[in-house]
Amino acid sequence: MPVAIVPEGLDGLRADAGAARLFGVSRARVEQAAEAGGLRLDGEIVAKSARLRAGALLDVEIEAPRAVEVTPLAVEKMHIVYDDADIVVVDKPPGIAAHPSLGWDGPTVLGHLAAVGLAVCTSGPPERRGIVSRLDVGTSGLMVVAKSDMAYSVLKAAFRDREVTKVYHGLAQGYPDPDEGTIALPIGHAKGDEWKMAIDPGGRSAVTHYRLLESLHGASLVELDLETGRTHQIRVHMAAVRHPLAGDLLYGADPVLAGKLGLARQWLHATKLGFIHPRTGRGVIFSSPYPDDLEQALGVLRR
Repeated sequence: MPVAIVPEGLDGLRADAGAARLFGVSRARVEQAAEAGGLRLDGEIVAKSARLRAGALLDVEIEAPRAVEVTPLAVEKMHIVYDDADIVVVDKPPGIAAHPSLGWDGPTVLGHLAAVGLAVCTSGPPERRGIVSRLDVGTSGLMVVAKSDMAYSVLKAAFRDREVTKVYHGLAQGYPDPDEGTIALPIGHAKGDEWKMAIDPGGRSAVTHYRLLESLHGASLVELDLETGRTHQIRVHMAAVRHPLAGDLLYGADPVLAGKLGLARQWLHATKLGFIHPRTGRGVIFSSPYPDDLEQALGVLRR
């Protein structure tokens, strides 16, 4: 159980953000501890949104994570889009996790890279070394993994400072009004469900820009540009404005429509990824076409 005196530099900061920074753990783990009553300031249980006081004693009940190893396993439909000494960009198919974790025993991006002989950097926790941003298991598209420690540091900072272009295409149920807009709603963990996120006034800020690309029968193809990168951000935001992504049953999508379209996952694809190359300093941008299941769903609606 980490315990420490709150330094002057964290005075007034939210308890979850300050504890994550002070103890070097993820904010999500601190949030989970707070929900279980395991976040205390001077011995008093506080909420994750409480403000820290310099000189106060902060302690968090966090279980030590069990080690999860990367198992080399090649994935047939995983495509290497770009590869050099510092980075590798992959086009991830659905049903593949970015890295191994407790509760997931399926294939991973890191497992595929290990299987095909591509070594990643040593930075980051052992089970997700080199991972600077992730895609959900059910989301397909572009991801970048760092192969050098320098690239990891530079790209981590770029994602944190919102200096990366991340464009997704999604199939939203119904017709968003207006055709173009911004969804700015904070996101936190859903109460009673460790795998689900929700709109939470005390959560982390999240901003999604959307633009209509095509109106279809009962659904809209939209382009989504992220300012932030919260877990399940697009899925939670689209559900919050009553236009969940087709096939996304976790966030309220219509199962009848999902069956009609042959979707076994949310219709969401990371179609474009751009950033400054960490070594050359030049801008690079990559694009990815829709995979077969998403194209098939669009074809059904267009017919």
